[in-house]
Amino acid sequence: MRRMPQKEAEACLITGCSTGIGRATAERLVRSGYTVYASARRLESIKDLEASGCRLLELDVCLEESIRRAVGTAEAECGAVSVLVNNAGYGSEGPVEEIGMDEIRRQFETNVFGLLRATQLVLPGMRRQGHGKIVNMSSMGGRLTLPGGGIYHATKYAVEAISDALRFEVRPFGIDVIVIEPGAIQSEFGRSAIERVERVANPDPAYDDFREVLKREIRGAYEGPLAVLAGEPDDVARAIERALRARRPRARYPVTLGARLLMGARRWLGDRGFDAFLRTRFKTTPRASATNDATNDRRD
Repeated sequence: MRRMPQKEAEACLITGCSTGIGRATAERLVRSGYTVYASARRLESIKDLEASGCRLLELDVCLEESIRRAVGTAEAECGAVSVLVNNAGYGSEGPVEEIGMDEIRRQFETNVFGLLRATQLVLPGMRRQGHGKIVNMSSMGGRLTLPGGGIYHATKYAVEAISDALRFEVRPFGIDVIVIEPGAIQSEFGRSAIERVERVANPDPAYDDFREVLKREIRGAYEGPLAVLAGEPDDVARAIERALRARRPRARYPVTLGARLLMGARRWLGDRGFDAFLRTRFKTTPRASATNDATNDRRD
């Protein structure tokens, strides 16, 4: 029989608490009685969480020693990390061709490798105590792909794959692996995504129209009529809390109406149908050079 821990004794380590979902989750879980270790790269960005009852940790998920130090602190004080919320992450938006390899590596380091290493480091303690919960922040973008988000979506597909394998591997030890799949959330994510589109080092004029359409679609998801389908950070925090309280949590928790609608559309429309839907949103004018090349090819 699985031994269910008492919530009051659980140490909960949350990555990426400076804004948005991580911050809301830290505030909600500490109110619910968890011993919350809220972490961020810069302690000053989460200083106010200390007044809420959180314990603060400096943690950069791109640095091995930083992850080791954070996990070690929680284990020294509580014996083990009983709940790990792998929330730290960000999105690089723009045409795949234009995103530099350094940025691509940084994206995977933050969204995938940091999550994976933190998970590896908390698992021995969870196995020793016979229970634990690992919450991995994916996205609806881990189940479908939108134009301009190829690199970001690739990291979230990786999170989904890791979670599926891990869920099977650690279940015999009393450990649950839970995937959270938010849609658009009213946070800094949208603004940051637009900034990254505009910060391309060597923009190719061939993608000028596409970049403008991409920025329009991002703004629309967070500020326009479609914003009604978006959610708030606390919507995700509530889903996490619900998963942690469940005796038998689901493998996946979609969050927001927009996420449910889009994931449902992707599933039922198939590749061609979903591509056709996306073409109604991402309308661009063919570049003259591309048109001329196509004409020359037909003449040859």
